[in-house]
Amino acid sequence: MKKLLGIFLICILGFSCARSGESAVPTRVDSIVSRLEDPDTRSVIVVAHRGDWRHSVENSLQAVQNAIDMQVDVVEIDVRKTADGRLVLMHDATIDRTTNGSGKVSELTLDSIRNCYLKAADSTLTDLRVPTLDEVFEISKDRIMLNIDKGYWIFDDVYALAEKAGTTRQIIMKGDQAADQVLESFGRYLDRVFYMPIVNLNKEGAEEAIADFQEKIRPVAYELLYKSDTCQTPLRVKNQLAGKSLIWYNTMWNGMSGSRYDDRAVDDPDRVYGYLIDSLNARIIQTDRPGFLIRYLVSRGQHCAFHGWPT
Repeated sequence: MKKLLGIFLICILGFSCARSGESAVPTRVDSIVSRLEDPDTRSVIVVAHRGDWRHSVENSLQAVQNAIDMQVDVVEIDVRKTADGRLVLMHDATIDRTTNGSGKVSELTLDSIRNCYLKAADSTLTDLRVPTLDEVFEISKDRIMLNIDKGYWIFDDVYALAEKAGTTRQIIMKGDQAADQVLESFGRYLDRVFYMPIVNLNKEGAEEAIADFQEKIRPVAYELLYKSDTCQTPLRVKNQLAGKSLIWYNTMWNGMSGSRYDDRAVDDPDRVYGYLIDSLNARIIQTDRPGFLIRYLVSRGQHCAFHGWPT
C-alpha cells in the first residue's frame, strides 16, 4: 500500500500529470499534454501501435477502447480515404489482409467496406466492422492522444473532422520530410496540432536535420530510428535534445531501436525498455505490448496509470 501511495504522489507532484493552478479536474488529455510539453519529464508516455490489437483487432474501435481502458497515453491509428471521401481506419492500401473483403480502400465506398468484417491477427473472422475516423474521435475525446499515421497528405480532411469533434489538441502527426518541406506543406497546422519529425539515425546528416528542426520549428518530440546497437548516434542525439524535446523510440520489432524490441522485453524488460529510458532518454515508447509496458513503468514510478486519473 505504501508503494502504491508513493507512486501516486510521484505522479501528482513529480510528473506534472495535472496542471497546477487549474480549478477544474484535468482530463486525461490534459495530463498527457502537460507531460508531452515538458522536456524534463521523468514520466514515460506509452503509445499503443494500431491500438491494443493483441486483445482485439488492429485499427478497430475495440482496440482503441482497450487502449483507453488500460490508460495508454497515445494510440497510433492508420487512416485512409474511401472512394466517396470518407476517412476510415486501415493500415494497408487494400482491405484484403484485415477483412473478408477485397479491393483498394481508395476504390471502395464506405458502405461496401462496412459490409465486410475485420479479421484478427490469426485471420479469425470477427463481428467487428471497419471504423470511421469520426467514430474514433467520438470515443477518444479528452481521453487519449491520437497519432494519425498515413494521414499527412489528407490532413485537411483529418483536421476538418477533428475540429468538428473538438479533438484537434489530441492529434499527433509525424513525417520524415525536412524542416523546410514541413513548413511549406504543413506549416498552417503547426500551432494547432503536435508535429514530430521522424529521423533515421543511420542516415548521414541526421544530427544536422535535427538541428535544423530545432532552429525552425522546435518540435515537442522526435521519433528516432536506428538499426544496430553499434550505432553511436542515439547517444549523441540524447545530449543534443536534452532539456529541449522528448525522444520517441519504437519497440514493435527488431531493428527499429537496435535489438531492443517487445518480444525480447518479455523476458528482460530492463534490457529493452529500461535501456531506452535510462541510457537513451526515451520518454515516449511505441509498443505492441502496451499493458506489459505500463505495468513495467508503474513499477518504476514512471507512469500514472491505475492511480485515480479520470477514465
